[in-house]
Parts: sequence; structure tokens; C-alpha cells
Amino acid sequence: MDAKTSIWQRIGIQDWFLTNEESDGAKKAHALTPDDVYNYVVAKFGDSIRELSFAGRIVFYHEYIISFNPEDHAEFMHNKQGIFGLIINETVKKFYELLKQYRATGKTVVPSSSKWVFRLVSHPDYARGDIGFIGKLMPGNNKKEENLRVTFIPRQTGIAQTFDISQEVLKGFNYYSEGYYELPYIEDLEFDDANDVNSSQKSFARFETILPEKQFAGKKVEYIMRDDEIIVSGNEEEREDSNIFKIPTEWVNSPHLQIRYNKSDGKFYLASFGERTILNETELERCDVNSPSWVELPVNSRILLNGIVGLNIFKS
Repeated sequence: MDAKTSIWQRIGIQDWFLTNEESDGAKKAHALTPDDVYNYVVAKFGDSIRELSFAGRIVFYHEYIISFNPEDHAEFMHNKQGIFGLIINETVKKFYELLKQYRATGKTVVPSSSKWVFRLVSHPDYARGDIGFIGKLMPGNNKKEENLRVTFIPRQTGIAQTFDISQEVLKGFNYYSEGYYELPYIEDLEFDDANDVNSSQKSFARFETILPEKQFAGKKVEYIMRDDEIIVSGNEEEREDSNIFKIPTEWVNSPHLQIRYNKSDGKFYLASFGERTILNETELERCDVNSPSWVELPVNSRILLNGIVGLNIFKS
């Protein structure tokens, strides 16, 4: 027996005001899942091998810039917090599995860098469900090309940050420090759980400084804060503890700063013992090592030590 048609269908105006579930569902944006992201990055890894390999040598990208719609990015970063780190771990495991297969067939598998880098970014022109990709070889075993070092100022903070990305590629993208993941390349192609990005992400902050000495020209000294309280010191510092950030220059006092992370409010605080410390263009009062005077240290702040050495703090 034929299904009965409604009066609205018979006169041809049902679609004007009644929802067709099948067509309406097709119009809804596809919600990205962790599996979508994982499969996409693995596919791009395979593409890089097919496009770059030659003469029996397997060549592949080491840096992966994955771009999303801002809402999708926020969904992963906040509602699914921590999932990106898990995706990266499984992705690198798959990379090694594929590379071992190539090596087993007699192919030459030699990396062009000593690490894997993943940057998860957003772009305002992307629609929900869109996902984009930029790959980099990072040649020269991580020696960065000067012409790729550019400064980008996020609209959210107004604080300048430096990235190893071409100026043209950078246009329109928003970068987030918590969307940066880095893993060392393992030559035996066996994923090391000790280098799990979630383990490496168990840190409070990342510090970068540029030194005036000629031997450090164009280079940065980086320090990952894994203790909830650290000391920033100069080249006269003799302690080698993990909570000592030793900056190899005579322009930094020993000690110069004490920085602590307060878990109760999730904020950083700073005490200055050096001759001169400027925090975000405000000079701080010098205090005694035995009686620190604390001031709040916002993430993405710029600290200037003795008018010479710049120090930046980023969320890890």
C-alpha cells in the first residue's frame, strides 16, 4: 500500500516550511573527530614520502602545521583538552611503523631533522569541519633558516612572538603556545614512552631569551619550567639543579630572578634580585634573596634584564 501523501506534498510546498531530515543533515557542518585529525596527518605523512623521496631514499616532513576553523580548534583545546597530545603520540607511532616497513625493503631512511614538530593553529577563513596542512622538512638537523624566522603578533595578546614559518604562509593564522608539540626523532624507529608529549607537556612554562654575545647571534636559549619554582641566574651560577635556569652571559646577575607557579590560582609570580629588571615596560623594585617581594607575571610577558637581555615567558 502506498504511503499517504500530505496535502502539503500534493500541492508542492512542503519543503517551504517542513524540515527534511536527510537534506537538513547534509547541510550541517561535519564535526571533526580525533580520528579525523589522526588519519589526516598520517595521510599527509604518506603524501610527503611519495612527493619527496628519490633514489631509494625516503624523505618526509618533520614539521606539521595543522589548521582548523577557530570553533573546531576551541572545541579540541577546551572541551577535549589534552586530546591533541594523545593524537600526536599515536601519529608518531604510526610514522615509525611506516618507516620501519620502508627500511625493511632496503630503502634508506635517514631523517632531515632531529625532532618532530606539530603546530595546531586556527584560521578565520576556514569553515567548520575544514582542516588544512603545511609541511616542512626542517633541514640541516634543525639548523633554522634565517629567512624563515618571522615575528607574529597575535591579536589576542599584542605580544610579539617569533616563529620559523615563512611570512607568506603566516598570513591570517592564529598561533597558540598550547598548540605546540615537539618530540625527538628516534633513530631505531621505536616510539619511546618517556618522550610522550603528554609527559613533556607536564611543565608550567617555556622561557626564551636572546643573548647579546656574538657566539649566540641568531640563536635562542630555551628553558622548560618543570618545577613550580625556579631561579634565573647568570654565568657565575655554580648550581646545576633542574630548577636553575642558567643564562650564559655576564649581563645577568647570579641570582637575578625567582619565578614561582601558584597552583591555587594558576598564575606565575616573580621576585627580582638583579640590578635592574623591567617587566612589560615597568621597572621592578629590587628585593633581598632572603625576603622576596612577589609581583604577578602574566603569560606572554617580556622581561628585560639589566637593559640588555630579553626574556619571554610562554605557556607550555
